[in-house]
Amino acid sequence: MSARLALLPLPTVLFPGLVLPLRVVEERYRALVRRLVALPARVPREFGVVAIHRGNALLDRPVDATGRAVTLHAVGCAAVVRTITAHADGRYDVVVVGRRRFEVEGLDTVAAPYLTAEVRWLPEPAGAGAAALVPQVCAALRRYLAALDGDTAATEQLPTDPRVVSYLVGAVASLSVDDRQLLLAAPDTAARLRTGQRLLSREAALLGRIRAVPQPLARWTTHPLPN
Repeated sequence: MSARLALLPLPTVLFPGLVLPLRVVEERYRALVRRLVALPARVPREFGVVAIHRGNALLDRPVDATGRAVTLHAVGCAAVVRTITAHADGRYDVVVVGRRRFEVEGLDTVAAPYLTAEVRWLPEPAGAGAAALVPQVCAALRRYLAALDGDTAATEQLPTDPRVVSYLVGAVASLSVDDRQLLLAAPDTAARLRTGQRLLSREAALLGRIRAVPQPLARWTTHPLPN
């Protein structure tokens, strides 16, 4: 099943069920928010969030021969608006929650001031052995958070639903955009859980090595380059 969505490219990945606050400053995205505000109450206020693959604002750049922007990831997540707060200077604060995944099938840079796309909704198959992977992934998540700050209290009541746990990894772990995109684009819940377990183990090991360095961490801090 396909649909047409307005797209908002961001330097992050939105997951189903994740709450994401946004500050809308640029005029073309203010236009998107105004369109959402004007929708009838019964119509869902929804748009798509796609992660930027490389570069900056990107949308003014041409698409490739297939109609796909080469600077955006192909798999994104629909965002449902929870609240919109308007400011006197024209800015908006918007809170959204991730709903369901989609794959971009074609982009349109002409129909509106902002990017729109034809998207295909992606299914959420469980995959083989998803339920059996949940305890392992939750254990890896606890080890990672313990290595991060030593606090495991927040993980005492982790969810048990395999799909929820699979997305929780990307929501709470300090991962790169590429790593989060791997999780979002996984073909099924079991594959996402296996990828999440691998990423958590890798990050916990890295944190362990950092803590084993005898010199003060300040020695390893780099200063911003002048621009």
